[in-house]
Amino acid sequence: MALQNLPIGKQSFEALRSDNLLYVDKTEEIYRLVTTGQIYFLSRPRRFGKSLLISTLHELFECNKQLFEGLFIYDKWNWDDPHPALRIDWTLIGYQTTDGIRQNVFGYIKQIAKKNNISIESSDYINIFAETLRKLHEKTGKKVVVLIDEYDKPVTDHLKDGRAEEFRNVIHDFYQVMKGSDDHIRFILLTGVSKFSGMSIFSALNNLHDISLNEEFSTICGITQQELEDNFDGYIQLVANKYKRSREQLLADIKLWYNGYSWDGETAVYNPYSTIKFFKEQIFKQHWFNTGTPTFLINILKTRGLSDYILEPQTVSDDELSAGYSTETLTEIPLLFQTGYLTIKEIFYHGVRPYYRIETPNLEVREALMNELIGIYYENKRINADSLRWQLEERLRNADEAGLQNGIETLLALTPYDVKMNSEAHFHLTMLIWLNLLGFRVIPEKENDRGRCDLVMEERDYTVVAELKFSEQKSVETLLDEAMTQIDNRKYCNQYLGRTLKLAVAFTGKEVGVKLVEVER
Repeated sequence: MALQNLPIGKQSFEALRSDNLLYVDKTEEIYRLVTTGQIYFLSRPRRFGKSLLISTLHELFECNKQLFEGLFIYDKWNWDDPHPALRIDWTLIGYQTTDGIRQNVFGYIKQIAKKNNISIESSDYINIFAETLRKLHEKTGKKVVVLIDEYDKPVTDHLKDGRAEEFRNVIHDFYQVMKGSDDHIRFILLTGVSKFSGMSIFSALNNLHDISLNEEFSTICGITQQELEDNFDGYIQLVANKYKRSREQLLADIKLWYNGYSWDGETAVYNPYSTIKFFKEQIFKQHWFNTGTPTFLINILKTRGLSDYILEPQTVSDDELSAGYSTETLTEIPLLFQTGYLTIKEIFYHGVRPYYRIETPNLEVREALMNELIGIYYENKRINADSLRWQLEERLRNADEAGLQNGIETLLALTPYDVKMNSEAHFHLTMLIWLNLLGFRVIPEKENDRGRCDLVMEERDYTVVAELKFSEQKSVETLLDEAMTQIDNRKYCNQYLGRTLKLAVAFTGKEVGVKLVEVER
């Protein structure tokens, strides 16, 4: 049986369906969206299916019935009630200057009016928008659907050059039109990466419903585990055969690399771009990250020292996570979360207030960010990461204590002199960066009922439970004994059933020591 072609680079619902490309059916969530509310905002990272969602809604409201045959919504929608859909895609509008954006928006809306055979009298970008909404309603007798894709792009693209506020002011006036055109509008959806609190859309439209963290719509973009297995079954088997792995083993690998995004702390989804690219190229690599991490984000990583946010889980309040930010003050946690470098792993409550445990979503993002951090801290070093990982992995697997100590000494020797390891926290951070860079699956601060273990490394056929100790007063031998005693007394190894190694690493600022012991079963 021939495999259905993959929609690489396709964001048009009409093109996907007309060309019989693989489409993961999201129309059940879309049906709930359009039948339970009127004005929505959805934040998702770049290349996460936002444009395809907008395109699907466009075809749905214009009642292009044939495109939806076989999908959930097909027998539930009134195909005899089309509404004019006005789609604004900021990726198609130039905005190099503020005067240019005004002219380009005017031209963009004028083309929409011309396409709908509407005569326009307005001469500026604000009034032409209002006039088009009104005349579309008057001409068709149906209220207009407004779909805005990447609403924040003119702002985020100018964060790096310090001109974001100029562009925010221009599109502020443009979005303000929708408040005064409420009588002509049936439905609004805005999508974007970031939530700028100063944008008028969040204050002008009082009944705007931000569904970014709404559990009911947590899977409206992205691919769930069941959707992956149902829609990509043939590709899964094809790639499993290539790698000579069982279906279950390959699924575990794909999940580790590309799953893990969650907006409700319950249901995880795959990055659709990375997943589809993986099945197309059949190579595990950083497909999404390599499409272009924003320069302003890397600059923030450099200047603000966000290593802790990336390396260890963070707990934040609802206000911290969902708050918008201004163009002048970029708040780190919302920024990293909204751009897709952190995600929700758990939601818990203190009283009635929600708190979120957030961390990097998967190996693709984590490994890529580690490379960025290494580039920041070790930019003058030539590092053969693959060779170092292979050496350390072999020494761990063989319980080679002396060899492992030599390997860790090599890592610390590569650390630049200006990265000061003058505390246990700095020593922990350096080890975390290195182990993540080398590709180990590191779980920091792993909890049990007796405390928190510094590091756990879960490999395929063994687990390493590690304690790291630093002191400028105590000897390496004393620190190693303290670490091993802590592992034993707090029973850190008890929850692991397979082969388990206890690792103690001690550093005094001048000398490093390692103790590696296999747990007897």
